[in-house]
Amino acid sequence: MPGYGVVGPDEGSGLLPWSWADERLARSRYYWVATAWPDGRPHVTPVWGMWQAGAAWFSCSPGSRKARNLGADPRCVVTTDDPVRPVIVEGRAERRTARPDAELFAEQVSAKYDEDVTVDFVLDNALYRVAPARVFGLDEEDFTGSPTRWFPGR
Repeated sequence: MPGYGVVGPDEGSGLLPWSWADERLARSRYYWVATAWPDGRPHVTPVWGMWQAGAAWFSCSPGSRKARNLGADPRCVVTTDDPVRPVIVEGRAERRTARPDAELFAEQVSAKYDEDVTVDFVLDNALYRVAPARVFGLDEEDFTGSPTRWFPGR
């Protein structure tokens, strides 16, 4: 974070372990998804979702702006809902249509949000998996020492 007192990857006073990011991604109540319009303008929206097996998962209407944006350009950013200890995931959204994926998503999202999300509902919509290419996180209590970047896919 040049300009904020953090210059290099070995200079932090509290570089964070991957388990710190993984835990926050798993327990985030909501997520924010950022996509790009075809002309490059940003589009950001909150979603229900889950962090499962090292990837972010969310569902939306296939006609929604985010689904249309992802159809044109799958690059996106998914963040946790915590501005004090955020985790930011950069990756590519992959649309998933397999029934086992929809079953797992429906089961876990139903439990997380205390709703009855059916497998058919998930299959009728657009289900996405975002595997992280790069992840960034920080803890406000150690703002200049904690910023950490991970490359889980490498």
